[in-house]
Amino acid sequence: MSEIEMVVAMIRPDKLGDVKQALAEADAASLTVTNVSGRGSQPAKKGQWRGEEYVVDLHQKVKVEVVVADTPTEDVVEAIKEGAHTGEKGDGKIFVLPVDHAVQIRTGKEGPDAV
Repeated sequence: MSEIEMVVAMIRPDKLGDVKQALAEADAASLTVTNVSGRGSQPAKKGQWRGEEYVVDLHQKVKVEVVVADTPTEDVVEAIKEGAHTGEKGDGKIFVLPVDHAVQIRTGKEGPDAV
């Protein structure tokens, strides 16, 4: 197992505030957030615009990335699960990936010290 891991989660945009708060409480306040769209088990929605029907099958999501070295990865995963949970389809997914190497650009620190 790697000393450094990256936790990547795809969540509902409206749950981002809850996830950020849960991560701060788990001492993992550093994160990167990206707006993304994707398709999973959440059903497609039909709409109508100017008399034409269309299908929306890519749903707006937020991708949250957290690199951890000092905080236990399980605590980060649990914080995201608790913050993002609604119990409905489309709550999202969490992935844990090993990080081979990290370098802090400003100081030149490497490995877990860079995180």
